[in-house]
Amino acid sequence: MDIRPILVGYDASPDARAALRWALDEGDRTSTPVLLAHAFDWYVDPMWLASGAGGWSDTEARADISAMLASAVEDAETTHPGVDVTARILDGPAQVCLRDLSADAALIVVGGRGTGGFAELLIGSTAVSVSAHAHCPVVVVRAGTAEATGDVVVGVDGSPCSLVALEFAFERAATYQTTLRVIQTWTPPSTRFVPQGLSLLTISRNIARTIHGDLDDMVADWRQKYPQVPTSTHVHTGSAAAQLVAASDHARLVVVGSRGRGSISGTFLGSVGQELIHHSHCPVAIVREVAQSAAG
Repeated sequence: MDIRPILVGYDASPDARAALRWALDEGDRTSTPVLLAHAFDWYVDPMWLASGAGGWSDTEARADISAMLASAVEDAETTHPGVDVTARILDGPAQVCLRDLSADAALIVVGGRGTGGFAELLIGSTAVSVSAHAHCPVVVVRAGTAEATGDVVVGVDGSPCSLVALEFAFERAATYQTTLRVIQTWTPPSTRFVPQGLSLLTISRNIARTIHGDLDDMVADWRQKYPQVPTSTHVHTGSAAAQLVAASDHARLVVVGSRGRGSISGTFLGSVGQELIHHSHCPVAIVREVAQSAAG
């Protein structure tokens, strides 16, 4: 039975190197092979073609990319001799290549910013495409965060994607033998909607108590499945992005669903995703589906 690899979008940029380090550590920890992939997608200026120039060979460019990947594999074999590391050059846009390969991957690991085939990989439309359509979790690693230590943090809101993210977070916390913080945020009602004779403080406390109880119920089955994972639940008011970024300061991984509702609606499709990509103090996992650890 073949083990699904950890797929790394690699272009030798600082963030890509950080992503590779994270992936190698994960591969070493979980006995999972690592596959480096570089997207080869030339842009040809229409004016250049209109000038009547003949066909141009990409042999030299491909040779440079092959050398870059070979060097990365060689370094990886030195630092992580127990990990099976291979590399591939892919033809086409990065987001399409990663989406297609994700069907047979355990994880996709990418840097927050790149160059060449993976330039601006998680900025703009490509981020939406990868996080919304990948068939396995996507982990975003920025330079300086690959070796973050601490607990695992997961943001939930009860949506289907956040429940899948919760499962992934428990799995990672068990693998890392660390604690798990489950965070949900909500927005207090406006004073103009408070019935006469009741205080906003009283209403807010009652709402928060109800949300916390529902959150504990949501987590209960996973606590039983992973009794070795110390788990705490937290309900906060205000911005989900701000709370998750703050929590990442003492975390080794922040986990969110690719789509949500309520407090984290549009995660990685809007402002919350952008905040985490740019400001998280640790790697960020975007989960739409949890891939099986081995291919059937």
